[in-house]
Amino acid sequence: MCGIVGYVGKKEVVDVIIEGLRKLEYRGYDSAGIAVGGNGDGLQIRRAEGKLRNLEDAIKLKPIEGTFGIGHTRWATHGRPTEENAHPHRDCTGKIVVVHNGIVENYVVLKKKLIEEGHKFTTETDTEVIAHLVEKHLAASNGKRISLEDAVRKTVKMLTGVFALGVISTDDPDKIVAARNGPPAVVGIGDDEYFIASDVPAILHHTRNIFFLHDGDMAIITKSGVKLTDFDGNPVDRKPQHITWDPIMAEKGGFKHFMLKEIYEQPRSVRDTTLGRVSLDSGKVFLEEMAITEDEFRKARKINIAACGTSWHAGLAAKFMIERVARLAVDVDYASEWRYRDPIIDPSDITLLITQSGETADTIAAQREAKSKGSKTLAICNVVGSMIAREASGTVYTHAGPEIGVASTKAFTAQLTAAFLLALYLGQVRGTLKPEEAKKLITDLTLLPGKLEALLAHDEECEALAKQYSKVQDFLFLGRGIHYPIALEGALKLKEISYIHAEGYPAGEMKHGPNALIDENLPVVVVATRDPNDPASLLRYEKTMSNVQEVAARSGIVIAIATEGDEEIKEHAQHVLYVPQAPELLSPILEVVPLQLLAYHIAVRRGCDVDQPRNLAKSVTVE
Repeated sequence: MCGIVGYVGKKEVVDVIIEGLRKLEYRGYDSAGIAVGGNGDGLQIRRAEGKLRNLEDAIKLKPIEGTFGIGHTRWATHGRPTEENAHPHRDCTGKIVVVHNGIVENYVVLKKKLIEEGHKFTTETDTEVIAHLVEKHLAASNGKRISLEDAVRKTVKMLTGVFALGVISTDDPDKIVAARNGPPAVVGIGDDEYFIASDVPAILHHTRNIFFLHDGDMAIITKSGVKLTDFDGNPVDRKPQHITWDPIMAEKGGFKHFMLKEIYEQPRSVRDTTLGRVSLDSGKVFLEEMAITEDEFRKARKINIAACGTSWHAGLAAKFMIERVARLAVDVDYASEWRYRDPIIDPSDITLLITQSGETADTIAAQREAKSKGSKTLAICNVVGSMIAREASGTVYTHAGPEIGVASTKAFTAQLTAAFLLALYLGQVRGTLKPEEAKKLITDLTLLPGKLEALLAHDEECEALAKQYSKVQDFLFLGRGIHYPIALEGALKLKEISYIHAEGYPAGEMKHGPNALIDENLPVVVVATRDPNDPASLLRYEKTMSNVQEVAARSGIVIAIATEGDEEIKEHAQHVLYVPQAPELLSPILEVVPLQLLAYHIAVRRGCDVDQPRNLAKSVTVE
């Protein structure tokens, strides 16, 4: 979520960086800062809590100028969103400054060791550790001066986690060292001027010649040009790309459509939604933006969930999570229907609204209906300061970043992630979840981004299936338990963007009607994963396999979503798309990805407008 901008060149550095940070405001942030050098006064820093205008006011009060610098917009993970925790961060000497996007998972261990060595810390952030490590490596050269980039190389090898870095030093003027491992970073090449940024829009006004850094890349930017290496210092040969897109196109980052870009951003959105909210040591979940007390959660009789479209599917999955982990009854309603039936709401109930935009008219109406009957409301939302977030007593923000494609993808998996965190929190507060169980589930959650990345590497399998089935007129999607909402979501994605009729159905209801639809022309997508460590999951799998056999016996075309290593399902399915193994309650986050990709590739082959399907809008702000 954080934004980074850096500049070396002839222009007024402050103006370039502030302008770039403004172009990255869509990423969301709660503080901002800038550091500049090159005027003989060392590195000058200005920081401010809140919006960029507060930083601009701080600069007006105490102007700064220089020839190189770095700026940052921060979304707090470690440490509160305060001015002292805002980036950039210094080392003990004040000669080294760092901006950072991501999280240093081993910062506690590193910080403890640095303190023992005499380093003094002034913030609560994980980022400050990076500045002190660079200082340490520069000081450990036994009087022989080493370069800033060498010190940064030694530093990044000590970090566990994900990061995009920008580092500058008084002793290495007119130089920025950038490094990437996870979060995006780009380098721009202008006319005797050079840039770093978290995303292209920040620098597109100045240059269209861009290096997209890969994981493990380091860029050394000086007035003489840009040098790319790996973390060992080996040269990296990569040609700059000339961006021909307009600013809106540039936000696609090289992908053909926003939807595809957003599908591929899901590892990051799941990671960002989790960051700063869990402790692997204690097994605790922290949901701080909450004006609902733990006692109110303990006394709650029921959770009412209201949402629309894809968010309703997330709510249905949340029901399974909350009821299983927290042993608290959950009702799920379409927000567009809920208030018209005069719902029975007890003042002790908590009403949960799930929404990407926070501005959906039906969901706002449902929220106000609940509040009018005395229920406190809680939101899972992607937009800070939106109407629903403002009116809720608490909000679990999904840090998915802006979602441009009308068909929701990364917002959905971020909602599932937030719902899982909420379920763990409720189980923790209500005493239904043991600490050891919580630690195991949190560990499994932190492994999901890596599993998503591995899953996305098999996109070509979905593309091949799309080629085979793009001309059919009907699809059926089946799932049991928590996987039924994923069947519904798979069907919705397909109908939204390809205009193929698709229906999601509970697998156990096949014999009560849908069996009549099955023939040799009907593709039936069956979500049939299993968790070998969960008896309930294995029982569900057995029942789902019976449905697969029913479809096969009627000459239907079975496309199965199965767990890696499941060979049995190949006997009954014409096609199998495998997903990595995960616990029952987390597997939906993986299962939906091949369904998103299948819908996307089918829509592309049919010539549909993937990002803006007919008759649909991103945020439905009218009833």
